[in-house]
Amino acid sequence: MISLGCAKNMVDAEIMLGSLLKEGVQITNDAATADVLIVNTCSFIDAAQEESVDTILESDELRQARRPGQALIVSGCMPQRYRNQLPTLMPEVDAFIGIDQVPRIGEIVRQALARRAEKLGAAPAAGKSAGRRQRVAKQLAGLDKALDPTEPARGERLRGTEKFGRTRTTVSAPLVAINPRPAFVPDYHTPRFRLTPPHFAYLKIAEGCNHPCSFCVIPRMRGAHRSRPLEDVVREARRLIQEGVKELNLISQDSTYYGLDLRPSRSGTIASPERFQAAANSLPPGATTLATLLRALNDLPGDFWVRVLYTHPAHWTDELIRTFAGCHKVARYVDIPLQHIHENLLQRMRRETSRQHIVDLLRRIRAGIPGITLRTTFIVGFPGETESCFEELVEFVRATRFERLGVFTYSREEGTVAGRMSGQISDTVKQRRRDALMAEQHRISRELSAARVGQVLRVLVEHEAGPREIQAASLSSWEHGLIRQGDTTISPLKGRYLVARSEADAPDIDGRVYVKGDLPVGRFAEVKIVGHTDYDLLAVPA
Repeated sequence: MISLGCAKNMVDAEIMLGSLLKEGVQITNDAATADVLIVNTCSFIDAAQEESVDTILESDELRQARRPGQALIVSGCMPQRYRNQLPTLMPEVDAFIGIDQVPRIGEIVRQALARRAEKLGAAPAAGKSAGRRQRVAKQLAGLDKALDPTEPARGERLRGTEKFGRTRTTVSAPLVAINPRPAFVPDYHTPRFRLTPPHFAYLKIAEGCNHPCSFCVIPRMRGAHRSRPLEDVVREARRLIQEGVKELNLISQDSTYYGLDLRPSRSGTIASPERFQAAANSLPPGATTLATLLRALNDLPGDFWVRVLYTHPAHWTDELIRTFAGCHKVARYVDIPLQHIHENLLQRMRRETSRQHIVDLLRRIRAGIPGITLRTTFIVGFPGETESCFEELVEFVRATRFERLGVFTYSREEGTVAGRMSGQISDTVKQRRRDALMAEQHRISRELSAARVGQVLRVLVEHEAGPREIQAASLSSWEHGLIRQGDTTISPLKGRYLVARSEADAPDIDGRVYVKGDLPVGRFAEVKIVGHTDYDLLAVPA
């Protein structure tokens, strides 16, 4: 299996592998020896979609050269988004599956193998991938132009009616029918083969999204927000902790919306802060919310962290802030993509939040959760973003001093409201703005990292650093700098390093702590910070 995209997609890959193993299918790391190859695709932005198309076509080329009878299955967001057209655009694929087919992968694997055997000799092989990627990508982009970009983005207001998805409940693809309104959500009994290291895991608490963001196609692909029952999540968490997991990373499209779709007599959209707060206030005591889930996880026995990823600024409540502060196993880390700060851009993005709401919320979070690390992302180059809009964003970043920050250039997605907006911005301007904003954050990050020197931090040790990691981290530069400063700690810094993460660092996306010394991998440890680079820290055992 080749899995592309985010951690939420990776959990789907883990479920497919777990289901296959349960049915007696063997998994191999060598594609050349496999009877079946699955490409689990991402279709969030153009670059991700092109990577998916590349991977599919390259996989087909390799099997033609090395194992012609190998079946090729494509899963994930791309077939969910283009369920009608992909069978015609990519005839080399033996089966396309959507979200709802993930737990049926064993059955589909066997059907795809039979289909591949029928295909061999019945038709000429597909052409080389050179040039085809551009054609397929262009055709996929063209398909979205005919879609109504507003219809699948109205949240509960539309999804709660019979109109949505009524005209065609399923669409035929090779071997399986892909539901345009996926309903699958994993539960405790869903088989799973984890692809993460033994000491941390991703725990999916919900699927789908109800937000109307004008730049996003996720609701069209993943369907409406649907939460897992609280008891089911806690049961899986307990099992993971018993297996030795030290960090539970809670994921969904919007983790702060968790449980609100389970409220009785729900109707209408509650995406805005005011309506969300009103809905939360109307819940009976003990109702399922992110806050009640965190308290339940915090009560589980064991030494572990709970990290919450993908929160939405419109759905933070005072109760949630108090819960973060009061639960010692919940990492003091808030992942809260803001996307922009200019009032006009927030409205055009349909983010449901105003500038003042964001400013007030960040102040409340920092005041209510001592020692919190704030991580956010911004989009630059969105249609209509003027130089003054961008400068306001730069000033906001400069004043707020986020501990963690990422910047994306706007990706124009056909089939979205933003894709049809006037005021589209050139790629050159987008990149210039991204570089400028990251330069500002680079300065802030160095200052924040320098302030950590001398502190003792609790870290989770990941693995021993390889030569390439050490070279990429410029550890030798750190050592030389310490030598020039006459630092007495330089003597133990040469040699073997371990890679660790602090409470402030999420897997794969944030910085690292490089530790010189012998510490058990997969365990927590206390370390003293003795140096830093732009985004990483250097430490020795405390």
